[in-house]
Amino acid sequence: MKTSKPNPILIPKVLSIAGSDSGGGAGIQADLKVITALGGFGMTAITAITAQNTMGVTRIQDIDLDVIEAQIDAVVTDIGVDVVKIGMLASPAIVKTVAATLKKHGIRKIVLDPVLRATSGASLGGDDTARTMVTELFPLATIITPNLHEASILLGRPIVAVDQFKAAAEELLALGPRAVLIKGGHLEGEPNELVDYLIWHDRKDDVPVVFHKEFKHPRIPTVNTHGTGCSLSSAIATYLADKHDLSHSVAKAISFVSAAIEAGQRLEIGKGPGPLWHMHDFYPTQLPDQQ
Repeated sequence: MKTSKPNPILIPKVLSIAGSDSGGGAGIQADLKVITALGGFGMTAITAITAQNTMGVTRIQDIDLDVIEAQIDAVVTDIGVDVVKIGMLASPAIVKTVAATLKKHGIRKIVLDPVLRATSGASLGGDDTARTMVTELFPLATIITPNLHEASILLGRPIVAVDQFKAAAEELLALGPRAVLIKGGHLEGEPNELVDYLIWHDRKDDVPVVFHKEFKHPRIPTVNTHGTGCSLSSAIATYLADKHDLSHSVAKAISFVSAAIEAGQRLEIGKGPGPLWHMHDFYPTQLPDQQ
């Protein structure tokens, strides 16, 4: 029997619907680390199991559709969800199942990271999956967070330069989400300064308005960037669940991930691009003379 608790403490509750990364650097594993590091309670609905490490993805096994739905049902009906973060959905059928289940439960706050390709270059969802995301999930999403590769797939043309961000973001916004964050981490030429571009619908003096904002930050010279996109989207979800507004949530998430990349520069995990260090606030990685 469940008993009432004196002076209950409420913390942000975030459900990650995504694939599992056996190497621990991305996917569900990264999401749980981020949510916990930012003071939230993380829950999962696993959509696929990957055999994956820092060198790449070697196998993908989709989870049965009824099991995906059952995981979401189990979490929502008991624990409850403040914000959903969606990551890897490897097939159109999985996209449709997730969309239908979220509609069934009336979930309104959704951060969608349209994961279509791993950092290593491995395909995690084809053109059919991308098209199904647009029709089924974009209209439900609070924000979508494509990188340049994903934005290019979604729009059917290459997005490779900062001066293309505004038009690309506006075109993606017209497909239904409330907000779009185009991530500039894959800018060509490895510039010293990176740009992320946010566009979102809001109201000003009770009039609908579209806002634009650029976030500029230095490129950190490191190969340890595995799981960056997963980490950013789950950080945005956690800040939203903690009642920050959209723009502030994005700004704080970018700062968190930048700090995690910087802290992860010295990590030696695996033979390829390593992960971020999500626990940098609790376990710093600087040498004593750097602190």
